[in-house]
Amino acid sequence: MNEKIAIARAPANVALVKYFGKRDVDLNLPAAGSLSLTLTPLETTTEVQTDPSLASDEIFMDGVIADPSFSRRVSGFLNLVREMAGARIHARVRTQNNFPTAAGLASSASGFAALAVAGSKAYDLSLDELRLSALARRGSGSAARSIPGGIVVWEKGEQRDGLDSTARSIADPGDWDLRLIAGVTDPGPKKIGSTEAMECTRKTSPYYAGWIESTRVDLAEAIAAVNDRNLEKLGEITERSALSMHGAALAARPAILFWNGVTVEALHLVRELRAKGLQAWFTCDAGPQPKILCSPDDELSIADALSQLPGITDIIRCKLTSGARLI
Repeated sequence: MNEKIAIARAPANVALVKYFGKRDVDLNLPAAGSLSLTLTPLETTTEVQTDPSLASDEIFMDGVIADPSFSRRVSGFLNLVREMAGARIHARVRTQNNFPTAAGLASSASGFAALAVAGSKAYDLSLDELRLSALARRGSGSAARSIPGGIVVWEKGEQRDGLDSTARSIADPGDWDLRLIAGVTDPGPKKIGSTEAMECTRKTSPYYAGWIESTRVDLAEAIAAVNDRNLEKLGEITERSALSMHGAALAARPAILFWNGVTVEALHLVRELRAKGLQAWFTCDAGPQPKILCSPDDELSIADALSQLPGITDIIRCKLTSGARLI
């Protein structure tokens, strides 16, 4: 196999119906389905260059050699690609995020979605969107949702091999103008990884079973709200899902607390804004960064209010976009 280069760009996604629990850790198979928004301007750009002269993969993050843990994770993913392609040649990977890494802003989702697209191209694989989604999921579960665009549903699937656990778009970016505002309270890496937190919650939280069951109900209701373009209903489900997820994690032993004081203040702010008539609903992933689902009419007012909250260091205004792509 000769040297080849492929470059891909993938957006982050934020789940409105959360994914927080696995039925298979090795295959990153979710215990329940989820629903997310594929968002711009949060993006990862990844270049994969196969090189017959390399004795092992070389991984660079943001222009410097990646730490050993991340390098092993990327090489492990490339091994899957090589196995599918029947290839042994190693690769040089350069990846860069335009937003904080490992801080609860879905950098692993965009990162492994971009790696799946660029890696499959560099190794001469021809995969459709569903197969790319299944491949990206092996690197990071939520990466499955960054392959399609717009409003996305990631199916739990039933097969043990996970081939039916893929993500699909249920609304294109131009079908419904939704906005999401992310507030940055701490750009540093979170203290506990998502998979470790999920497993601790699954094994020790007395609320885990109820959380998974509530997610199944929330997903069905959220899909109906999207089909009806009912923002109020979707917002209610969004806030409920986030608080239920964090509630289950808080009940784990030891308790898992992703939030800081600013996160809590942001939740109170959202409720105050909604009481004033603004369409605003709180959500938060496995990290301290608060996010607000809102209508485009209220976006500027909400972003301004959030920016004035002490401890908010940056505001990222997001809207729906298309999924991962070659560039």
